[in-house]
Amino acid sequence: MLQVARLAPKLLGDAADSVEQFLRSQLNPDGGFKDRAGASDLYYTVFGIESLFALRADLPLGVLENYLRKFNNGADLDFVHIACLARCWAMLPPQLLDDVTRTAILTRLESHRSLDGGYHSAPAAPTGTVYGCFLAAGAYQDLRRDIPDPAGIINCVNSLKATDGGYANQQDLPMGLTPSTAAAVTLLRQFDQPIDPALGDWLLSRAHPEGGFFATPAAPIPDLLSTATALHALAGMKADVEPIKEKTLDFIDTLWSSQGAFCGNWEDDVLDCEYTYYGLLALGHLSL
Repeated sequence: MLQVARLAPKLLGDAADSVEQFLRSQLNPDGGFKDRAGASDLYYTVFGIESLFALRADLPLGVLENYLRKFNNGADLDFVHIACLARCWAMLPPQLLDDVTRTAILTRLESHRSLDGGYHSAPAAPTGTVYGCFLAAGAYQDLRRDIPDPAGIINCVNSLKATDGGYANQQDLPMGLTPSTAAAVTLLRQFDQPIDPALGDWLLSRAHPEGGFFATPAAPIPDLLSTATALHALAGMKADVEPIKEKTLDFIDTLWSSQGAFCGNWEDDVLDCEYTYYGLLALGHLSL
């Protein structure tokens, strides 16, 4: 995903400088990037780091390292933030993280293995979620370790296929979600599993006639998260997005702010690093 996001400046042109300025404005003095309330948060720090990397901008390595060291091995973090800690360290020079801490972070992560072989935000949950499996697989990859029992993840993801052909975060649901389906496609590809070609049609059916992708058929408006993740999954499947390309670019343009960032949807007026990254990812795919 990150390598594709690095193509975004081809479409941003001179506006890339405005994006970099916005991102740097989101960096707090302690080295963390701001959440929507202005506090430093590991989750938003992931997107701040990755967005700067996508722009090929210099990272503030010193303050970032100091911020990450505050969390030690992640003993006090929830599942999502443990995965974010792993991702943040992966974006810094590898010699900064010792093997003992690396192993401890993954041990904490492994405590969230679900009984069906997947991963869940709650420890020892009976079933995992697509999101949990996606975060765990990414963390192991980030920390350069092989994930244990990949077959468990594959089985978990396959069990989350919804009645309509997409993927949901819980079993036996009638309707899949666009981000969950995109994550499932990406995970299954990572583990060299065959991808049902019908999933490409399923994702394309979530495209809004005026651009962007809906999270579900019931969603009133498209959003940038669904759009970026759908484009990423479709690219991995080598699906043809040319018929929707211009409309999707128009949609992303409606979410652009002169402050150098992207909003999450038409009703969102708060700018942050997360949706700015999704804007870069979407533009990267549409630049190909």
